[in-house]
Amino acid sequence: MRKAFGYLRVSGRGQVEGDGFPRQFAAITAFAAANDFRLINIFREEGVSGSAESLDRPAFAEMLSALYSNGVKTVIIERLDRLARDLMVQERIIAEFQKNGFDLISVTEPDLMATDSQRVFFRQIMGAVAQLDKGNIVAKLRGARMRKRATTGRCEGAKPYGYYPGENAILERMRALRTQGMGFDRIATALNAEGYKPRRGIRWYGIGVNKILGRK
Repeated sequence: MRKAFGYLRVSGRGQVEGDGFPRQFAAITAFAAANDFRLINIFREEGVSGSAESLDRPAFAEMLSALYSNGVKTVIIERLDRLARDLMVQERIIAEFQKNGFDLISVTEPDLMATDSQRVFFRQIMGAVAQLDKGNIVAKLRGARMRKRATTGRCEGAKPYGYYPGENAILERMRALRTQGMGFDRIATALNAEGYKPRRGIRWYGIGVNKILGRK
């Protein structure tokens, strides 16, 4: 029996409790059972855009570390747009998998990692369609926010780190470590060792610390 990881993603915080995760989990586990895979771990990306780079996704970054270190070489996803909804991000992730001998399996789209020109073309067309669909959704949401702002005078977006209870103490800890000359990766390691949790995911990464401390 082959070993594999499952990767699940929803892009909105409001989708975390919805049907997305149960649907993806059911599809992945059914595929694994039918194709002689044993799922070693399931990585859940909660509220992360499909256009985010792989290392800017806490669960994906954790999964990559596991792929590099523990012998599992296969990742199963429900469909391609759960991997990415940006064509360039999609292709960079697939190229990284291919370079390192990792296999990516989509329950919905067969032969995702095939290298023949027709399959690559078909995969990239699907990625472009997913990116177009995401762009249309973003445009609709932007229009709705603009209409709400015109009507009510305000329309709040994502809250900056430090807004929610408990975050300000972590933010101050980050700043204190930074003033000691620590790099972002070392700060992330220190936060993890001290038991601090990020807003999303279960571990801190240097790129996330960099983004938070880099905000005005």
